[in-house]
Amino acid sequence: MLKLLNLTRPSALGAVQLPVLPALATRLYSASAVAETPDKLYSRLELQMKGIDPEVMKSYAMFAKTAAEHLDIEVGKHWAMRKAVKDRLTLLKSVHIYKKHRVQYEVRNYYRFMHFHKLTGSTLDTFLEYIERNLPEGIALKVTKVELQALPEHLVTDKA
Repeated sequence: MLKLLNLTRPSALGAVQLPVLPALATRLYSASAVAETPDKLYSRLELQMKGIDPEVMKSYAMFAKTAAEHLDIEVGKHWAMRKAVKDRLTLLKSVHIYKKHRVQYEVRNYYRFMHFHKLTGSTLDTFLEYIERNLPEGIALKVTKVELQALPEHLVTDKA
């Protein structure tokens, strides 16, 4: 029976303890059982992070890069925008009168981008689940996947 963070798997030497999350363990066991379907291939994974604290985003980018290196994912370029994108909102202080008296609010959003290259579908799913579970507060993550596909039959010409 699977228990939270205390999984046992029978082997020739007895029960082996696996310190893996149940969702990841279930996915790994089911993926090994179903080996008939070919795995999808992705040429690039693009992460766009948006947040209000640039230091937290820098720390999270280092975390994602380290996680990718442990999974043997090729890390591409990663960069941050130099300046924040400022969104200003001006409102009247009073609802009915005193048009001269206003209040101005400002929100500064910082962006950071990361690219990862040459991934398989199972590696991509595991990596994304891991970094999304550890996403800190105040950061939004936008993921774009670029999948490799075979050419359609009508485009392939075999004239030899």
